[in-house]
Amino acid sequence: MFALLVWNKLPIWLVFIGTLTVAITLQLASPAALLKGYSNTGVITVAALYPVAAGMYATGAISLLSDRVVGLPKSVTTAQLRIFVPISIVSAFLYNTPLVAMMIPAVRDLTRRTGLNGSKIFMGLSYIALLGGTITLIGTATNLIIAGLLSDAVAKGELPVAPPIGLFDPAWIGIPATIAGLAYMILIGSRLLKDRAGSHAGVEKRIYRSEFRIENSKLKGKTLDQTGLANPSGFTLESLTRNGTTAKPSPAVTLDTGDLLAFSTPADVLPGLWTTIGLVPAYATKMSTQRHEHQLVEVVLSVRSPAIGHKVGDLPLPDSPYQLMLVGVSRHGQAPNEPLKDFRLEAGDAGVVEVDDAFFYENRREADFILTKRLEGFRVQRIDRAAAAIVITIGMVILAATGLTSMLNAALLAAMTMLLSGCLTIDRLWQSVDWQTIVVLGAAVGLESAITGTGLARETANLFQTIGGRSPMMALAAVYVGTVILTNVITNVAAAVLMFSVAVSLSTSLGVSFLPFVMILMSGASCAFINPAGFQTNLMVQKPGGYVFSDFAKVGIPLTLIVGLVVLLLAPIVYGF
Repeated sequence: MFALLVWNKLPIWLVFIGTLTVAITLQLASPAALLKGYSNTGVITVAALYPVAAGMYATGAISLLSDRVVGLPKSVTTAQLRIFVPISIVSAFLYNTPLVAMMIPAVRDLTRRTGLNGSKIFMGLSYIALLGGTITLIGTATNLIIAGLLSDAVAKGELPVAPPIGLFDPAWIGIPATIAGLAYMILIGSRLLKDRAGSHAGVEKRIYRSEFRIENSKLKGKTLDQTGLANPSGFTLESLTRNGTTAKPSPAVTLDTGDLLAFSTPADVLPGLWTTIGLVPAYATKMSTQRHEHQLVEVVLSVRSPAIGHKVGDLPLPDSPYQLMLVGVSRHGQAPNEPLKDFRLEAGDAGVVEVDDAFFYENRREADFILTKRLEGFRVQRIDRAAAAIVITIGMVILAATGLTSMLNAALLAAMTMLLSGCLTIDRLWQSVDWQTIVVLGAAVGLESAITGTGLARETANLFQTIGGRSPMMALAAVYVGTVILTNVITNVAAAVLMFSVAVSLSTSLGVSFLPFVMILMSGASCAFINPAGFQTNLMVQKPGGYVFSDFAKVGIPLTLIVGLVVLLLAPIVYGF
């Protein structure tokens, strides 16, 4: 299994399921023991947290909070402070993978609007989210998995009876480690990274003319400079039209409801404008469905379309069956120079349109539009539910923190409330869960039975005990180093499961408390800083940040040493041997 994970040619979930199959076939443990991960409370809690994070994103709660907290910083250092500090706090309560997934488009939008170099920010986003996850029990999947394994070991009599790990128990070493990591990434780490332009995922590089109106929203009353539209990066604000008068926009002009903004924008930037809260496509039919249910589609005008020869301002035609919003128009790959209301359509013109599901039925014969592609991954946020999503998430944290209910129950209640309150649809709730990750987590927990049952954990513990001698401090350091190595070579969950058995065996043989070992294990399993494949958030930021393997090693090795020094000094003092 380790060799296949290092080889990195097969999907991780397939490697784990294949290993589980071999373990069952060779009877390394009973099938019930090997499959216990899929009833493990930690694994189910992780699954329940995905819809909570998705609800925060789908309602615009994350975007609204980001705009208020981050704003439009003028320097990279200011941007890092405004992004990393809140992320370190939020990641303590929201699982870091969906959180980073939510923040990547927000950071990309920020760099687009400010011109700041994203390569100085994206890597820190992943690293700080990992460190912030060590502050609480729910911050990362490995913490939940380790806590579940600990409860199982106590229940089976392998460890002395002890209360379960509380929500904030890891904070005593997690907070100092996170502060040290923040200081390192801002003062040193980002300076080790070269300025690189990230790769932009999206459609091919057509240039579109897009026209949006300002609706009665957070943009009203702000100047173009305050919104970041005065000096954009990646697109051009061509004009502003108010009360029929068009002018070149000034950074000091204050936006008002009904203002028409015209942009020239590449195709990969256009969805970012479309999802900006407060901007609505200027040319649209009356839609019977709500905007958060719509999607973007790139189309080409067919030679049979009745719209050919008409101006965009004349649309929709009286007999048109379509309900859509026109987001952008391109001709021969370039943006039209004239206002869209005067632009006369021709066959072959490309457009990006906002549509509902009925569009695909109406255009099933492609008589009017040659459908080229759906632009996946972009959704208008339902901001009328943002307050509800924030209240639900805060309620979940309070329920778990006060001990009124278990973290699993609190997460399930929050996920169901997101659904019942309209923050999520049934489809989006189901799609929000990263099922491949859940498969890996469940399989990894089950494989702990094979590791323990075959004596592998005992022999490994003997090896680490030889390294650490009879010194609890050396043994603690050995657990940290071993966990970090395995976390970066394979996965943090597999490393945590293997090293949990080792840590428990070491603490038992030395006759000391297992608590500092468990806490060090939680810290070490989150130090996936050296190998981009060590944790999924590293892989998620690699492309937008434009990083290569050596970037992670160059920045990650010193960070690993700093975090190790902090937690190894504090764990024995705080938790005691």
